[in-house]
Amino acid sequence: MTPPPSGGDARSLVELDRALLWHPYSTIVDPPPVFAVTRADGVRIELADGTRLIDGMSSWWSVIHGYNHPRLNAAVEAQLASMAHVMFGGLTHEPAVRLAQRLVDITPAPLSTVFFSDSGSVAVEVALKMAIQYQAARGRPARQKLLTVRGGYHGDTFGAMSVCDPVTGMHTLFNAVLPAQVFAPRPACRFDGEWHESDIAETARLLAAHRDELAAVIIEPVVQGAGGMWFYHPQYLARLRELCDEHEVLLIADEIATGFGRTGRLFACEHAGISPDILCLGKALTGGYLTLAATLTTRVVAETISHGEPGVFMHGPTFMANALACSVALASIEVLLAQPWQSRIAAIERALAAGLAPCRDLPQVADVRTLGAIGVVELHRPVDMRALPPQFVARGVWVRPFGRLVYVMPAYIMDDADIATLTAAICEVVGSLR
Repeated sequence: MTPPPSGGDARSLVELDRALLWHPYSTIVDPPPVFAVTRADGVRIELADGTRLIDGMSSWWSVIHGYNHPRLNAAVEAQLASMAHVMFGGLTHEPAVRLAQRLVDITPAPLSTVFFSDSGSVAVEVALKMAIQYQAARGRPARQKLLTVRGGYHGDTFGAMSVCDPVTGMHTLFNAVLPAQVFAPRPACRFDGEWHESDIAETARLLAAHRDELAAVIIEPVVQGAGGMWFYHPQYLARLRELCDEHEVLLIADEIATGFGRTGRLFACEHAGISPDILCLGKALTGGYLTLAATLTTRVVAETISHGEPGVFMHGPTFMANALACSVALASIEVLLAQPWQSRIAAIERALAAGLAPCRDLPQVADVRTLGAIGVVELHRPVDMRALPPQFVARGVWVRPFGRLVYVMPAYIMDDADIATLTAAICEVVGSLR
């Protein structure tokens, strides 16, 4: 085997990456192109050759305040001076306690207990285990299945994979070894459309039919993220809350993508005026600085688990409640809440809607939709992941499509001029597709 190249220039760095690294959802044999980044500030990332790109992805939706934010930098530096990390088994520290209190303060009541982990997928795993342990502690050990809706995405670990769409999702290869869950139809009712009770009829039927084996329902509130960027009517969520109560099934809200203002509400559950029994948070929790996730639940759920067998909750990540991550998460929340973020998100939504509107007239486009700081162009056919990213780079923007979707989730600090550049590039690239 030829030894990998060495050196610090852009070309050799990309060649070394190609020789050694396996990127997400990618092949190691003739992989698609990657671009070496040397710096990031505000809403721009700078490539090794000096090219500056407007980042429409906010690093998979997490960098809500932009890159290299002075207050977030200061939070990391201050915490680093005392300690970067300490195990959370039998120990605690101020950043974790303060962050837990802040999360309880801003999330819907009666969520009051916080379990930290280190990624969104693990936050979902924690939620699923909580639901199953809760039902077992109530004397209902047969309730071990989950109900969810098609078109959803909840992560890449095994438990999380089992509640992702089993047909159109990314994990069909593993279906034979995943737990068999109960899948209802994807909500067909659009966020901005009319609501009809028939929209949830099949979900209601499945809940009633499987109630004795269901521990919980898990759903992405209002916005289905990586499973299709679909925005559904809040009343569906409100009725689902009622049905879960009726059948004594827990409701898990996966707000890893939607939490912290992305949809125009601090949490997407607020569109429906409901509170889940378990809430999963991640991505924007730290403003994109460090990996951290949280699973919140009610005191009733937590105490029920604690009073059952084996008397403890069976999970414990090594880097749980990392002090650096907790400190920067606190700073990120304060930065968000100290600004008029609602009006900023509303302005971003208007700019995205106006900028993407020309795509509606393109024959290759099936739908265009916007909600909060999310803009989506859905195509009739899947995109070519080798061809499209370089076309966006050539236009000075970073957009990473998937499947049939060309979408953006910009940082909340992006101004109208940059959004106009971003959406114009999308219209040009999509318009060039044949």
